[in-house]
Amino acid sequence: MRVFLETERLMLRRFTEADDDNLFELNSDPEVMRFLGGKPTPRDEVRTRIIPVFLGYYQRFDAFGFWAAVEIATGQFLGWFHFRPPLRGGSTPAGWDEDGVAELGFRLRRSAWGKGYATEGSRAMIEKGFTELGVRRVVAETLAGNWGSRRVLEKSGLIQVDTFTSAEPDAAESAEQGHVVYEMTRADWEARPRPVS
Repeated sequence: MRVFLETERLMLRRFTEADDDNLFELNSDPEVMRFLGGKPTPRDEVRTRIIPVFLGYYQRFDAFGFWAAVEIATGQFLGWFHFRPPLRGGSTPAGWDEDGVAELGFRLRRSAWGKGYATEGSRAMIEKGFTELGVRRVVAETLAGNWGSRRVLEKSGLIQVDTFTSAEPDAAESAEQGHVVYEMTRADWEARPRPVS
């Protein structure tokens, strides 16, 4: 098992084919999927499409992709974080280039909501990106009505920089409010207030 990073309470590790039950259960909760169309993902799709995509990142990138979030104290799978080159014009990452942009995302079980796990994992990924991976800018996107995710992004230090609407036919709940884009540059990260020791 290859560990990407550890925080005080989380271990972020590479996915394996054995994670199909974890992902199926995560994607079967209608509340977890609320802003993603609300429909559960069929088990066959998890096995034949999602896991191969996740594993494909590890073949293309050493330090970018999707990472299973495991609670250290219990060993329980809580969900995932992604830290990857942005998708441009499709479902394939554009590749890591001189722009140095990394896209942050997360999906956690409902039992993990409201406990600070999403913020803890996001901050750790941002830190790793700026200190070890040569990232120049971190971006994230969510639906305008997804206030839980927006609060996590703001607590993680990202600021809203754009809003746009989507014309996708199966757009999720509150899509009429549009999508919001957040970002943090390396300069923002370096200028953030440091805790007093």
